[in-house]
Amino acid sequence: MIICCGEALMDMIPVAQPDGRNAFVPHTGGAIFNTAVALGRLGVPAGMISGISRDAFGGQLAETLAANKVSTDLLVRSDLLTTLAIVHLVEGHATYAFYDEGSAGRMITVADMPVLPADTSALYFGGISLVSLPAADAYADLCATAAGNYPVMIDPNIRPSFITDAPAYRARLDRMLGQADIIKVSDEDLAWITGGAGSLEDQAALLQAKGARFVIVTRGSEGAMALCDGEVAHVAAERATVVDTVGAGDTFNAGVLGHLHREGRLSKAALRDMSAQDFAGALALGARVAAVTVSRAGANPPWAHEI
Repeated sequence: MIICCGEALMDMIPVAQPDGRNAFVPHTGGAIFNTAVALGRLGVPAGMISGISRDAFGGQLAETLAANKVSTDLLVRSDLLTTLAIVHLVEGHATYAFYDEGSAGRMITVADMPVLPADTSALYFGGISLVSLPAADAYADLCATAAGNYPVMIDPNIRPSFITDAPAYRARLDRMLGQADIIKVSDEDLAWITGGAGSLEDQAALLQAKGARFVIVTRGSEGAMALCDGEVAHVAAERATVVDTVGAGDTFNAGVLGHLHREGRLSKAALRDMSAQDFAGALALGARVAAVTVSRAGANPPWAHEI
């Protein structure tokens, strides 16, 4: 089972009203939540570790996970409120404003972390859960503890406007990236982390030097690439009519992990034996499922029968 570790929240999506104004409609979301749901829909065994409220939104989040075949056994429940993300769409591109102070997701601690089940096969981290304390330290501690035994994938999915202490965040993220087997970043994330000097391959090599076997860089409509030992594999983006980009990267990650799971390559030993070209199939499935997601509103990843 792939354990997705991080935020689950409510995306408040703008919907145009007859009078021309927008109303905000709540949809389950969060980068890590979206990847867990996408894995479940692809038929990949998945579970989630997250702080979840007992309020109505928290109930909706847990019900959505269960309905999409994601285990809820590892959720940490509390009476704190659910994080809200106010989504703004400009020509289909989403930006976010987060309401997260004192939330159930943010206040999860090291002591709250559950014991990993015996059928754990890999861990996935990222998103805003790696930014704010105490949750960020709790996930960093879990990553450090588990990385020696399980493959780790990290997608920081950086939201610069949400980061209030950039030096602390950079230091925490740097430690976690050094424990990852797979790092996935957008080209914008990569520039934020490295400073943006040199080619994408040069910047990706800086990340791989931290210890990861693979560094994936996504470039929107220009596709994605994976770097391993100086070799680069490329995959083109699938053609799609874009409605919005909400959840596209999260679904891409599920496609990558899902392919590795199905091919029996989601272990530390198997990943070490793979080349960049071996990894191309994982990139291709990631691109395929992401194309479905961008073709419909919100984070709505495909089921296996749609692929």
